[in-house]
Amino acid sequence: MSSTGITRRTLGSALFLVLGLVASQAGEPVTFCAYNLKNWLVMESPGGSKRPPQSKPDEEKQKVIEFLSEIQPDILGVCEIGTREDLQELQSRLKDAGMDLPHSEFNQGADVTRSLALLSRFPISARHHQGGLPYQIGGETFFFQRGILDATVDIRPDFQVRFLGVHLKSKREVAEGDQALMRRNEAHLTRAHLDKIFSLQSRPNLVLYGDFNEYRNEPSMDEIIGSRAQESYMLEIPVKDAHGLLWTHFWDVADVYSRLDYLFVSRNLRPLVDTKKSRIHTSADFDKASDHRPVVLNFEAPQASAGEGR
Repeated sequence: MSSTGITRRTLGSALFLVLGLVASQAGEPVTFCAYNLKNWLVMESPGGSKRPPQSKPDEEKQKVIEFLSEIQPDILGVCEIGTREDLQELQSRLKDAGMDLPHSEFNQGADVTRSLALLSRFPISARHHQGGLPYQIGGETFFFQRGILDATVDIRPDFQVRFLGVHLKSKREVAEGDQALMRRNEAHLTRAHLDKIFSLQSRPNLVLYGDFNEYRNEPSMDEIIGSRAQESYMLEIPVKDAHGLLWTHFWDVADVYSRLDYLFVSRNLRPLVDTKKSRIHTSADFDKASDHRPVVLNFEAPQASAGEGR
């Protein structure tokens, strides 16, 4: 046999060994989905109507489940869920569709109508939810409408990810105060909670998600993201849909498409994120389920030897 043949054979064996080693060290892919469900709850009829309270139409609920079946999330964070019973209904419908997410968290702020929730295939080992945190505007006390959902998920015993869900004050004008200032204060409280986490935990694996009801260039977003010079800086995951578009919300009354839903991760988690698979879910009839589109984060849980940020 020629030396060339031996070299090729040796290189081929070495390459096979390296590829096998890489495959053996590959982590577990995890799919997280954040979704504003648009009133999966019971609401009073508008305009003082005498009609009985109405639940989210069943055809809209079915569409939500259809889209989530396409995404197949391991962990699901939702906005605009009503009660714990509404969450149980969502959980049951998902299970009937083949998505068993048995672990759940529920958080309510000052708004007793619309809540935050998390469903997970993996166990939840800790929760540090923040409810109706107070703040001041012009000497008057207001409260964080939906609070902050804060749940730590054990992807594996040696690898945990802490999920923070928010739904900041809407852009709808209200009589009791300036909606932009209310949202700015809620953003400030969100940043304060992030800073507290980083002060108590070195290099945490964090995901901050939700409906921020804010455009990317607003001061509220800058405050939440933080300073690049600090460990607590949150990195945005730049998700797009299948057409390269960024919008996540459609306001039909004004015929306006906006980006209001975001995904942020801590520095420690960022190298594990698969940006090619992270996305805005694309469907032509998205509005049959909600006025928001689901946003999807894909990341990889490393092997035990590489797991950090517990």
